[in-house]
Amino acid sequence: MTGQNKDNYCVILAGGRGRRLWPCSREKHPKQFMDFFSTGRTLLQATFDRMSRLIAPENIYVCTNQEYAGFVKEQLPELDKDNILSEPIYRNTAPSVAWATFRILGLNENARIVVIPSDQAVFKEDVFVANIQNGLELVAREDRVLTLGVVPTRPETGYGYIQVDGEVEEEYIYKVKSFTEKPSLEFARLFKDSGEFLWNAGIYVANAKHMRMRLKQVLPSVFWKKDEVGERISLEEEKIYVEKNFPSYPNLSVDFALLDNSNDDMYVMKCNFGWADLGMWHSIYESMKKSEEDNVVLGDKVVLEDCSRNIVKLPEGRLGIIHGLKDFIVAEEDNVLLICKKEESAAFIRKYINDVRIKYGDDFV
Repeated sequence: MTGQNKDNYCVILAGGRGRRLWPCSREKHPKQFMDFFSTGRTLLQATFDRMSRLIAPENIYVCTNQEYAGFVKEQLPELDKDNILSEPIYRNTAPSVAWATFRILGLNENARIVVIPSDQAVFKEDVFVANIQNGLELVAREDRVLTLGVVPTRPETGYGYIQVDGEVEEEYIYKVKSFTEKPSLEFARLFKDSGEFLWNAGIYVANAKHMRMRLKQVLPSVFWKKDEVGERISLEEEKIYVEKNFPSYPNLSVDFALLDNSNDDMYVMKCNFGWADLGMWHSIYESMKKSEEDNVVLGDKVVLEDCSRNIVKLPEGRLGIIHGLKDFIVAEEDNVLLICKKEESAAFIRKYINDVRIKYGDDFV
């Protein structure tokens, strides 16, 4: 383990429904709780393992929905039950971070927090740990919010883009000039070619007091009302308070809460730790090792002939024989088989999840 400081905390975001990897990721069992790549560890467990190299397990918190709290307990038995923040209603990630910040500040006023999604791949873990360590040291000295950015390798429309102002504050650290979430293909090409933009990895580092201040600018005074008068409440009282007040929060992502609210304290670290957001089929294809024909196969019983640039994931024990397919996704899970163009998958899946729910019900979503 590397440099575990008692003031360092981690918040893992694991409450998403995982719709963009439908049909393999379902609302009743989303991707973060799946061993998607047959490694023996789910995406949540892999994230916990990675962060445990740097942060003591007792300082790691997992934010999730009440519906998924059982998965977290089962997959992370080493995590104390009070470190699972089980939300009563889905309200995106900004309220999740607000609750975690309130909890952590009640324990340690000198806390520094890393906020990280549970569904990412990191291929150079030593580099990643060093980047996070540098970020924690920076926010311990200064009131900044630091996000981690990755150089784009393709014009991806499913990611957020951070524009840097070109002025290096410290080595590989830039001020954030603008943020654009999920641009059109035309703009994504412009962003990639300009050299001024980084992909937003969705990882944030800040000291807890400063994170509280920033979130207070965009979220209503739910937790802050207790915090401002210095009132400390028991965990049981906190859970009752959350059950009653959490639904009043807006459905706001932490990306928009922090990046879209232009402040002079927003910085980005340009990183090269081999990152992939595992939220989309296309990003999984880009991140995985490919065959000579540029296919990615997740499963052991697939025969491909005259096929190229496809991604195929079939259930264990299922045999797939595919001929003449190029640039497609073939994904099957339980009672749904998806076959669609890889480049069009994000828009296609959003549309047809809604159509399927209306026509055939929740059992297929």
